[in-house]
Amino acid sequence: MASSEKHIHMVSFDVPYPPNYGGVIDVFYKIQALHEKEIKVHLHCFQYGRERSENLERLCLTANYYPRNVAKSQLFNRLPYIVISRSSEELIKNLSKDKYPILFEGLHSSYYLDDKVLAGRKKIVRTHNIEHDYYNSLAKVESNIFKRYYFYNEATKLELYERILEKADFVAAISKNDTNYFREKYNNAFYLPAFHSNDHVKIQMGKGPFAFYHGNLGIGENNEAALWLVNEVFNNFNHSLIIAGHRPSEELLAAVQKRNNVTLISDPTTKQIHQLIADAHVNVLPTFQPTGIKLKLLSSLYNGRFCVVNKLMVENTGVEKLCVIADSPAQMKEELQKVFKTEFKASDLKLREKILLENFSNKKNIEILTDKLYDEKKDLFSV
Repeated sequence: MASSEKHIHMVSFDVPYPPNYGGVIDVFYKIQALHEKEIKVHLHCFQYGRERSENLERLCLTANYYPRNVAKSQLFNRLPYIVISRSSEELIKNLSKDKYPILFEGLHSSYYLDDKVLAGRKKIVRTHNIEHDYYNSLAKVESNIFKRYYFYNEATKLELYERILEKADFVAAISKNDTNYFREKYNNAFYLPAFHSNDHVKIQMGKGPFAFYHGNLGIGENNEAALWLVNEVFNNFNHSLIIAGHRPSEELLAAVQKRNNVTLISDPTTKQIHQLIADAHVNVLPTFQPTGIKLKLLSSLYNGRFCVVNKLMVENTGVEKLCVIADSPAQMKEELQKVFKTEFKASDLKLREKILLENFSNKKNIEILTDKLYDEKKDLFSV
């Protein structure tokens, strides 16, 4: 091994290919950025439905897969289910073979963060959310009483377990709000913006024929947002809305059937999603869950014309100037009417490029990360 080579262990909560949902998008494009920087990645990922990937094996020096233990008995452990189900004797054995730094992707993957076998190692935890806040939010919009109990119970366990982050050298938070939270509690957080698929801003000029909302509709918060748009914003409205996503609820399917101006595309491909983002006149993206940053917002800003959002979607993200912000249904209707009369112009594109390429560049992000991993700089705590 050449002495100048740099290596890293990455422990991922899921197989990060294909990169088709929020968390794994960040993981996959981080791996790609490390590969482009000629850093040798030793990937460790938990497998529970997604297949092994030649694409990952091409980007990583080694790729290891471990079965996730999803037995229901794990629900009764004092540790959060998302953590205890991602433990593996083979994993800790593989991590202990050398002294390379370790990046734990998500609180989910941090079971061995405080293991004595890893004492003295550089360890960073990448957080994608404030997990107990996220699970409490999932509980509030869950109609199934058993799932709701699980989410609330998991939130309680996660809030207690989160103290494990004291044992990390650094917490790499995905948003400025999350950075402030983790820094205040553990004094070891830095801001590492989301990694994503976009190298360039590619937007069609002029106008498009419809508004577009997308997300994994099987997740409570996305189902809630889609229902809100259908029932509160695009009711008695003279413009069309297309909604696309996996596993739409029966409630959403029924709501869409009542609207002549709303179309639902179930289980779209990633290519379809990207085409719809580009063709829409406006990507309309409300959220009622403010932790982290929504990667669908970044995708819409890089590839779509106008974005109409609510305050919770963009507050303290750095992209506020690129979005039209409206919170109530009446405000959103009013702003959408204005936007549909407006053409997307070269000046809009120029502002989009300036803000996105300065603040959400994968090349800049990977420099921030490697500075922490290999002590290349000492300015450790900038936001």
